[in-house]
Amino acid sequence: MAWNEPGGNSQDPWGSGNNKGGGKNQGPPDLDDAFRKLQDKLNSMFGGGKSGGSSGGNNDSGSFSGMFIGIIVLAIVAYLWNAVYTVDEKERAVILRFGVYTETVGPGLHMYFPPIESKYQEKVTELRTYNLRQQMLTEDENIVEVSMSVQYNIDDVQKYVLNVAKPLMSLEQATQSALRHVVGSSEMYQVLTQGREVMGQEVRKRLQDYQDNYGTGLRIGKVNIESAQPPKEVQAAFDDVIRAREDEQRAKNKAEAYANKVIPEARGKAQRTIEEANAYRDETVARAEGEAERFTKLLTEYHRAPDVTRERLYIDTVQTVLSNTSKVLVDVKGGNNMMYLPLDRLTQGKSSMPSGQSTDLSSQDLSDISNRVAEELNKRVNSARSSGRVGR
Repeated sequence: MAWNEPGGNSQDPWGSGNNKGGGKNQGPPDLDDAFRKLQDKLNSMFGGGKSGGSSGGNNDSGSFSGMFIGIIVLAIVAYLWNAVYTVDEKERAVILRFGVYTETVGPGLHMYFPPIESKYQEKVTELRTYNLRQQMLTEDENIVEVSMSVQYNIDDVQKYVLNVAKPLMSLEQATQSALRHVVGSSEMYQVLTQGREVMGQEVRKRLQDYQDNYGTGLRIGKVNIESAQPPKEVQAAFDDVIRAREDEQRAKNKAEAYANKVIPEARGKAQRTIEEANAYRDETVARAEGEAERFTKLLTEYHRAPDVTRERLYIDTVQTVLSNTSKVLVDVKGGNNMMYLPLDRLTQGKSSMPSGQSTDLSSQDLSDISNRVAEELNKRVNSARSSGRVGR
């Protein structure tokens, strides 16, 4: 039964005794008095006398024993304080017992027992960066100064702690080796211009292979080739070379763009010419076949009615010829001169119509022109006849 429960003996473990006043005047316990009583009890357990004894030797012995017990208690408290540890979410801890791997501890509150056990706590999710800047020799025996950064984190904390004594030093040396191998197998202009991204990927792959072979437990996230430039002593000459290469590439791009523009146009024109030739061929063949068919049919009609067909052919021919000329000469029967009909003058009023209006002659216009031609013919015939009478 607890000392402060109802029905208990009301014995205060801190040595304050029974509170006869009902607890009204009870205050905080006296720490010095409590420590003194604890010391007396420990002295009695180890054979020492009380601190308030009359013997001086027993008093000295009790004080020494109490001090020794206090030291032991403080040592135990300090031991427990150091044995308890906390692992964050981004951390992992490796526990070794007598130097042998025991377990990998995850996030939370844990405890280990040194020196029997040892603890190695590392941040596994934190992305770290290692920077490198060195001069290296390329495949074509040119010196370039390369600056790059390596981003990495701990992938396997057990390998990181146990396999390699100094994994970060191994990472630095492996980075230099991988970079020298890649730069040494590339030409200078590739390193200085368009080959940086490819070179970064090759360095990352080779560096990750090194780490896997060494068993460092590191994972290479990304390798950035920040800059690649020649030494300062020959910087101007290298800049001229780079500008010349850029001009060459620019000229090639312009030529390719012009070729890509001209070649399709030329191919289109050639294809159009071929299509036009095919169309002309088809049209000529079709016209020739049509003319041959028409001539065959016309020959059949000619055999049936030669006079009518001959007259019809003559009229069609005259119509075709006169439709393409603006001057007509008419031979008047019984006259000495040929009569000229200025059809261009007669149709001039019609041809001078405003633009946008149709210039085709309607049937009424043709009728008017025919009437004018007939009137002119009658006048000239009458004039010719009257002049013949006078001559008689």
